Amino acid sequence: QLHLVESGGGLVQPGGSLRLSCAASGFTLDYYAIGWFRQAPGKEREGVSCVRSSDGSTYYADSVKGRFTISRDNAKNTVYLQMNSLKPEDTAVYYCAADRLVYGSNWSKPKAYSDYWGQGTQVTVSS
Repeated sequence: QLHLVESGGGLVQPGGSLRLSCAASGFTLDYYAIGWFRQAPGKEREGVSCVRSSDGSTYYADSVKGRFTISRDNAKNTVYLQMNSLKPEDTAVYYCAADRLVYGSNWSKPKAYSDYWGQGTQVTVSS
């Protein structure tokens, strides 16, 4: 089966850190752009970060710039999202998604990722 699996979510206090993982099963992530999205209750799914395969370009939402870092380890077939200085407003279900072709102008749009989506991992930032 071909799919993505997220892990690493959990409960963390404000100011804390988490590292999310997005692992591919049945296919190689090398040739895919990987996006991280999040969805809080009652809100639309929003783009958090993306790393492209063609040139390794990375993109971040303004709300997470300077706090989150996306990286990929092709040897482990995994993409990571390091989240530091977490805030309560970062609370959401986080999803990763893959597509062979994502233009820089579309990186934050869920519909730009049509190939694979993970099932999500809950991140809760609360004291």
